[in-house]
Amino acid sequence: MDSLKIFDSHLHIIDAKFPLVSNNGYVPEEFTVTNYCERMKNFHLLGGAVVSGSFQAFDQSYLISALQQLGPSFVGVTQLPSSVSDEQVFSLNTVGVRAVRFNLKRGGSADVNQLESMARRLFDLVGWHVELYIDATALSELFSTLVALPAVSIDHLGLSRNGFSTLLSLAERGVRVKATGFGRTDFDVCSALKTLYSANPDALMFGTDLPSTRAPRAYSDKDIDIISAAVDDQGLRKILYENALRFYRLESQL
Repeated sequence: MDSLKIFDSHLHIIDAKFPLVSNNGYVPEEFTVTNYCERMKNFHLLGGAVVSGSFQAFDQSYLISALQQLGPSFVGVTQLPSSVSDEQVFSLNTVGVRAVRFNLKRGGSADVNQLESMARRLFDLVGWHVELYIDATALSELFSTLVALPAVSIDHLGLSRNGFSTLLSLAERGVRVKATGFGRTDFDVCSALKTLYSANPDALMFGTDLPSTRAPRAYSDKDIDIISAAVDDQGLRKILYENALRFYRLESQL
């Protein structure tokens, strides 16, 4: 897969040198920058997004270290309390953070009640978007909020068959959807990808979700074959790297 260009829109770095918080009794095994680069050595890796997990809560030290090691083609997706100062936001933006994550599935992030105010504040300050780890069954109650926000993405294809129609409606209105965590879903991924791509060719963004913490089935390179079966060559390019590079404001990599 040396010639296959990808931008990995969803990866986790887990470094035991930095704080880890038990989440429902779970602490993940280490997966360092070195481990990640070794795993991805056979791809033409254009960059990626390092995403904070529930087990990292509001720690920024691991993320800053990871971004320094990975270089400027990688960005950070962090979790922040609503009390975060403007100065800290500016500082994180300087080191490459480009989004804030609300982990409504497992916790470790700010509360959903702070979603709208934080999203608007961070977008106005530094242009960050919002990323949600949420089961699609819970999207309907947030629908009007999400479509009104400047920029939003949903992790792991929304996870659930029940609620996919809401996810599709959001995609039609400009919300991005991460083509990640295929082993976390309860539906036919290829069919879902076809439907979402038809609704909005700019919506889908591939990611490995490495190291696939707590996933019933971990990421496999064969997951890319599922995407390839769902769309044409132009669609494959858009999903594997073009859409994400634009969303994370890394157009110079195109």
